[in-house]
Amino acid sequence: MSEIALYRKYRPEKFKDVLGQKHVTDVIEGAIKNDSISHAYLFAGSRGTGKTTVARILAKEIGCTGNDLYEIDAASNRGIDDIRELRESINTLPFESPYKVYIIDEVHMLTKEAFNALLKTLEEPPKYAIFILATTEMYKLPDTVISRCEVYQFKKPNQTIIKENIEKITKKEGFTLDPSSSDLIALLGDGSFRDAIGILQKIIRSTDDKKISVEEVERITGAPRGELVNDLIKNINEEKLSDALKSVNEAVNNNIDMKVFTKLLLHKLRMILLLRFSKEMSKEIKDEVNEEDYNFLKKIADDKDTNIKSSVLKEFIDVYNQIGKSAVAQLPVELALVKIIQKE
Repeated sequence: MSEIALYRKYRPEKFKDVLGQKHVTDVIEGAIKNDSISHAYLFAGSRGTGKTTVARILAKEIGCTGNDLYEIDAASNRGIDDIRELRESINTLPFESPYKVYIIDEVHMLTKEAFNALLKTLEEPPKYAIFILATTEMYKLPDTVISRCEVYQFKKPNQTIIKENIEKITKKEGFTLDPSSSDLIALLGDGSFRDAIGILQKIIRSTDDKKISVEEVERITGAPRGELVNDLIKNINEEKLSDALKSVNEAVNNNIDMKVFTKLLLHKLRMILLLRFSKEMSKEIKDEVNEEDYNFLKKIADDKDTNIKSSVLKEFIDVYNQIGKSAVAQLPVELALVKIIQKE
């Protein structure tokens, strides 16, 4: 028997269990209570933010059973024939529910002809038909489709929300995470509950220990060791260009993804900036990292002559956005180091 994916096992089943999207769930819940349900919804937002989950809960809350719920993946059912088939099925009454609900995921993948066919359905739907369109790329949708939907923007959850969710699931699975471990998993999740939970499951499958250390997370995910990121920060602060370039080269030799490496670097540079200018953030940061890391970051932040300034952070934000476009992944990082340290 195959193991159930953790993100499915812990998928929220009620609006109150949905994390980070209260601005969406409160409005929809209110509409259901007031019997003012829309015939078409558009859920837009990045992957793993809960769009399909909220769509399923909405269907359940209005009394739609599995026999009258239709989930369509527009990535693989994108043609006009698929939408025509959908239109024909709409004409039959619900099997056992007051509504027939159609969830169309990745709706932006539909062809132009399919969109035109869908538009006709959205213009004159039967009273019992409700459409929930979900997309990660709303800008690809025709305005005519958007204008016929009640639009909800799903926010990318912040790292704290993802971290708390990861820690809760870990505990339910009988494991424990130290703060640095859960922080790293949340960071690698990149604003996606599903991705972060997927990373956690990979780690749980690969460990023999019930207590998961940050070293295990680094080893299993291929994330750079914290010491390597700290070495680079130290070399930037001390303006040691040759050593800084060596740190990058070591990351490359260890097959570390440059985007992940830069993201972790940005995360720690941000902490230094916050420790320097916001004393109130000190306790929060202390809870996120281990003692050695905290002391390292605090020492740099407290140095009035530190070279870790906002301009350095800005430079690496630009680098992060350039990495995917470069033929040599580490080149944007190396160029930034030369610019920062040599002050070119």
